[in-house]
Amino acid sequence: MNGKKDYYELLGVSRSAGEEEIKKAYRKLALQHHPDRNPGDKHAEETFKEVSEAYSVLSDPQKRVQYDQFGHAAFGDGGPFAGGFDFSGGFEDVFGDIFGEFFGGGTRRRGRGRGEDLRYNLTLKFEEAVSGVEKKIKIPRHGPCETCRGTGAKAGTAPQQCPTCRGRGQVSFQQGFFSVSRTCNQCHGQGTIIKEPCTTCGGAGRVRTMHTLSVKIPAGVDNGSRLKLRAEGESGPAGGVAGDLYVVIQVEPHPIFVRDHLDIICDVPISFVQAALGAEIDVPTLDGKVKMKIPAGTQSGKVFRMKSKGIKDVQGFQQGDQHVRVIVETPTRLTAKQKELLKEFATVGGEEVNPLAKGFFDKMKELFG
Repeated sequence: MNGKKDYYELLGVSRSAGEEEIKKAYRKLALQHHPDRNPGDKHAEETFKEVSEAYSVLSDPQKRVQYDQFGHAAFGDGGPFAGGFDFSGGFEDVFGDIFGEFFGGGTRRRGRGRGEDLRYNLTLKFEEAVSGVEKKIKIPRHGPCETCRGTGAKAGTAPQQCPTCRGRGQVSFQQGFFSVSRTCNQCHGQGTIIKEPCTTCGGAGRVRTMHTLSVKIPAGVDNGSRLKLRAEGESGPAGGVAGDLYVVIQVEPHPIFVRDHLDIICDVPISFVQAALGAEIDVPTLDGKVKMKIPAGTQSGKVFRMKSKGIKDVQGFQQGDQHVRVIVETPTRLTAKQKELLKEFATVGGEEVNPLAKGFFDKMKELFG
């Protein structure tokens, strides 16, 4: 491997390690060997460079595949990644955490915060999920304050530029060979300060309200389907962008139908006579009752397919089928005459009228004698 240490060994992970495990291992080693924590320690500085190089390869799916196949040769002369490593990207989330532990803040400017996303569980009837429906829902959420129009400042005034960060939301300073930025402590990353807060919202720029909105549920949604409504979540602080609302669908069970993706399954009972002689029966579907022929000699549990009688997908491109499973009912509370007739039927027919049973008992004889 050209004298270089194995990247997996450097990070202390197995070759089957997942993305999160690799990231966690790198973060731990980077914190341990960071030059700012080990000033003047050449060994720590060299180790930091090695683990950073290992992470840059193993955190990139394409580079990792090449490394697993060719080792360090993949990055030498003529290799697919010859020319060194780019450490400018891919480390932002990891270094953001590291800087946060070193200096008490991240590297990104907060600016006007984005509102939080909200979740609403909506229960639908089976038919509503299949056909689609429009529902009105009420969401408790924070909305822009009407008094200050979301600025957070008292009427007649306005937010002022933060004198500490001069509107940037961050302050910068030199730490070792890094130039580090952290969130401004005075404006908390907003870039502005409010000297006279709005009396309605107390300077927050938003108030809690009950919001009513109409939601169109497309046909074909299933249990667990999630609809995203943009900017219908919590309003952002200080006039920031609103979050999103996620409507999660819960579908009530149907008394007859069971859904299997786009297919519909239902059990239909038939009598012993109908199964033996054949019949035409009424079968429920999503579009109403339809006639279906039962051939003579049908066994209990037999499944018949009704093409394109299932559910359409939400895009309307596909439609499932309906599967009808017939259940043969055994007669109960027989009269004396009915019992006599059944006994006569059994005597006359013998084993020939029970082909499944005959086959079963033949197999038992082969196995057990």
